[in-house]
Amino acid sequence: MKIAVSSRNPVKIEAVGLAFKKIFPEREIEILSASVKSGVSNQPMSDKETLQGAINRTEEIYKQFPEIDYAVGIEGGIEFEKETTVAFAWVLIRSKNKTSKSKTTTFELPLKITELIKQGYELGEADDMVFKQDNSKQKNGAVGLLTQNVITRKELYTQAVILALIPHINPGLY
Repeated sequence: MKIAVSSRNPVKIEAVGLAFKKIFPEREIEILSASVKSGVSNQPMSDKETLQGAINRTEEIYKQFPEIDYAVGIEGGIEFEKETTVAFAWVLIRSKNKTSKSKTTTFELPLKITELIKQGYELGEADDMVFKQDNSKQKNGAVGLLTQNVITRKELYTQAVILALIPHINPGLY
């Protein structure tokens, strides 16, 4: 089974590989990846924009690897709510005959990070500044930093990839 991930981020690639291995334990899985444009802001600032980024990434990676079984796009984003800011990611999976999606759980961002985002920094950059890290978005991410690695970015994404696979593994229901 060939899966193409629309990112070179090792966390996203590992999460996709782990999810597919859990769902298809009997299959040999080959993961391909490429960095593709999301077609949205570097830091998506709404649920709608984040979902559009996942859709665009999935379509772009599918064009690059048309022979694959599944194309996967993952786009992280934030949304300003009444008095808080939440972070999340959308996962989109496309096969030859079906497209499906899932969203990670959301979590609240600290005010310091929100202020940096409002100044124009991406979430990963703001995390690095507040937590004195380097390139945390390719490691444990905001969720790992904020939960003291009880939940890592890889775990968050793995669960969402599995949930996005539901229509693909239950074709008679979708």
